[in-house]
Amino acid sequence: MKFAFPGVALGSFNPLSAFLDRWFPTPRFLEPSAVGVDVSDVSVKWVALDSLKHVRSFGTVPLEPGIVVGGVIKDVDALASTLSVLREQDITEAHVALPEETAYVFTTVVPDDTTREQILRMVEFEFEGKVPISPQASVYDFDVVSGRGEVHMREVGVVVFPRELAENYASAFAHAGIRLLSFELEARSIARAVFSSHDILEEPVTLLVDFGRLRSGIAVLKSGVPIFTATVGVGGKAMEHSLMETMSCTKEEAERFRNEQGLFADVAAHKKEIEIVTSTAVALANEVNRYYHFWDTHKNDKGERATPVSRIVLVGGSSNLHGLEEYIASRVQVPTVRGDIWHNVFSYDDYIPPISRRASLGYATSVGLAMRGIQQQYDPNLLTV
Repeated sequence: MKFAFPGVALGSFNPLSAFLDRWFPTPRFLEPSAVGVDVSDVSVKWVALDSLKHVRSFGTVPLEPGIVVGGVIKDVDALASTLSVLREQDITEAHVALPEETAYVFTTVVPDDTTREQILRMVEFEFEGKVPISPQASVYDFDVVSGRGEVHMREVGVVVFPRELAENYASAFAHAGIRLLSFELEARSIARAVFSSHDILEEPVTLLVDFGRLRSGIAVLKSGVPIFTATVGVGGKAMEHSLMETMSCTKEEAERFRNEQGLFADVAAHKKEIEIVTSTAVALANEVNRYYHFWDTHKNDKGERATPVSRIVLVGGSSNLHGLEEYIASRVQVPTVRGDIWHNVFSYDDYIPPISRRASLGYATSVGLAMRGIQQQYDPNLLTV
């Protein structure tokens, strides 16, 4: 049986409210939209791809402090006003990521021949002890991970969000005049961009680190599907501001130092700067190491040791810190690389995008979401909400 249900679908098996029915419509396969929008506490980022998988438009709009806090919308109207900027780019519909801070992620197993509706109903019975909200107060969906190793059984990764949170995001996009095509967990979107089918086969379990400005998302992915997520309070903004103060320089100059010298800067000439970037690298590496060892000692419901992490992949704008790959690899003793977010979109031999390779790391979620729209042109079994 083919399972192709990526992304966060909607909630309980019971009929949805009229509000959610309105803002989680069935996709129009004849006119697919390849636009991904990533909303964080500090900005709205988007990427739009055309039919050739080339970048039609992209951008970042800053958010005023307090509009979104910890992934939760505090001012729907203010977010809608910011989103209206996308309408000026001829964006009228989009795939959207929901924040990992608010998500509950777990795995379960189901019989091979179970229908989508049956799986969603079975998931409801898994809430107790795993999710601190009721099925009626949530929206949720699943991705099939792989065969469990048992005859006729499949493992599925489940993602749950509070219904109120989803309704607020839907409302903000509606007020901005943007048709919402789907919701999805950030880590799932990033995985679609940076992991190939070969990666999934050769390295079935990967630790994904999204190093952002205010926080970092850490996710364990199995066959490209998130099966564990965490958010840690380590971001690049504090490092950037400290560099600006120490160097008496602009934001652009601080970024240049981070990207080009970073952890490998000359100690004699940049002692204070190295202390700043090293303290951030240490804080992030400590968190990565903690969750790596958490997973390394994790056991499934049968008491079996989990498949170990084979690689760490870094994305996010702050992951451009020069030397970060090498530092985390040495600390955790696991191969570590920066992700290539265009890996599954195009070849650099055929097309050079208008987003630099460094800047592209900050658009990983948006690109993965846009790719979802591209995939729907060719796969009518790829369901959305």
